[in-house]
Amino acid sequence: MMWSFGEYASLLLVAAALGMYHLVEGGCSGKCCQGTDLTCVTTDWRMDRVYGTCYCDEGCIRTKDCCFDYSTECPAQPCVVTEWSYWSGCSQPCQPSLRVRRRHILQESRNSGEPCSSVEEKAGCREYRDHQGTHCGVNIGPAFITSIKFGRGRPKHDVYGTSLDPGFCMKYKMESLTPHCTLENQPHTQWMQYLREGYTVCVACQPPAMQNHSSSCQGDGQESDSDALLHWQAVGSPRCRGTWKRVQRTQQCSCPQVHSFVFI
Repeated sequence: MMWSFGEYASLLLVAAALGMYHLVEGGCSGKCCQGTDLTCVTTDWRMDRVYGTCYCDEGCIRTKDCCFDYSTECPAQPCVVTEWSYWSGCSQPCQPSLRVRRRHILQESRNSGEPCSSVEEKAGCREYRDHQGTHCGVNIGPAFITSIKFGRGRPKHDVYGTSLDPGFCMKYKMESLTPHCTLENQPHTQWMQYLREGYTVCVACQPPAMQNHSSSCQGDGQESDSDALLHWQAVGSPRCRGTWKRVQRTQQCSCPQVHSFVFI
């Protein structure tokens, strides 16, 4: 097909006009929008190499119709948060309860950046002194346990004013547990899903849960017969409880981390 000079000149003018429109109107420069915004639209090349309507909102990542320069003009910015605060005290003294720690959002994520994760964490705990500073004493009852992850944050103060004992580990064979354990899905209770009948678990007895005068933890069953059925309860969910049998006492715990716990 032969073009006349006039037709060729007109084509050049149209191309020039489109180029000027592209420079002025196209792309995502100055058009980055939050969420899904149907007005955050322009005409330019898309990421899939198709020329036409394209978007500069965060939703375009999901619908795959971003303008070609979205990632450079609207770079992803992750959520920025403060450091975790110190754990709070237990909500109730002298009995199993919950403690909390929080952090604050300094900047929300933008342009499909990594979203903010949890800003609050809870963990089961137990105080060993009441509000007046009096030691709670030894309670007769089941062994209270929590995940070794949450147990690491406990203060290792000596409640009896004597030298701290480094502690020991007790191994148990899990005999029974309530079905509530496997249903727990809160961040501070998910560890309970690893409790299973027939499994051997390790439970560390450490200060301040250790009673220094007897080198034992409540409910550890050291004085019981090896065939005795002992009771335990998960701190953070009173409905998660069960029984186990003592296997042995060792200096160090050797169970996998998901099956390692700590007396509270």
